Amino acid sequence: MIVNLGSIQIGGGQPFILIAGPCVIESKAAVMETAQAINEITQRLEIPFVFKASYDKANRTSIESFRGPGLIQGLEILNEVKKKVGVPLLSDVHSVEEVKKAAKVLDILQIPAFLCRQTDLLVSAAKSKKVVNVKKGQFMAPWDMDHVIRKIECSGNKNILLTERGTSFGYNNLVSDFRSIAIMRNTGCPVIFDATHSVQQPGGLGTSSGGKSEFIPLLARCAVAAGCDGIFLEVHPNPKKALSDGPNSLALKNLEKVLKELKQIDRIVKGY
Repeated sequence: MIVNLGSIQIGGGQPFILIAGPCVIESKAAVMETAQAINEITQRLEIPFVFKASYDKANRTSIESFRGPGLIQGLEILNEVKKKVGVPLLSDVHSVEEVKKAAKVLDILQIPAFLCRQTDLLVSAAKSKKVVNVKKGQFMAPWDMDHVIRKIECSGNKNILLTERGTSFGYNNLVSDFRSIAIMRNTGCPVIFDATHSVQQPGGLGTSSGGKSEFIPLLARCAVAAGCDGIFLEVHPNPKKALSDGPNSLALKNLEKVLKELKQIDRIVKGY
């Protein structure tokens, strides 16, 4: 199945898309600068690009952690990115109450991994008629996503993306099972691979999550070789200074090299 997002086609053997941006909106200037930089890279490489950044990180480890500007201000900033950079937008929605406002700005509504079974949220997102990207929970088997898909489809929406982002492997650790990509693609939905959250170590630093960012390119290459329809990357100009998920973010300076490698693999796998 192909999901259409304006002029972008996702799935059905089409070249992979990139969903990328900082974990959270740190400031309007930072978001705009990062979106423009990524857009320039993807235009050079002819890779379809969707910008992502969270207006609210509602599941941070510590109550003291930075969460972002919130729904109203965050959507205003993202809307400015859309107007000035000219790219589709994705962000997380955490409650039924958020969906209507978020759908006025966002092109893809993302259901966070921890909320992937929340029926009311899935139904509300589906009824927005926007593309819905559901992150498979770390606690979920890939075949259990069939129930998630049914909740959305029964609510009148077939524009569904599924995202693999690693599976819990003991405490504070995740592992990627690339069979998951093939299993979830058999549902007919395009599958995205989140190469940055897959190297996260949830709560691994005590009051925040750790990560092994050096493995991001490796896992991304494996996912593209397995036939995924898109790659999700948290990208930051300076991950060491990121206010959220720095340890599992890809440095902006390394993005172009990684994408060039992924495109070469994608061409071989999909034969275009």
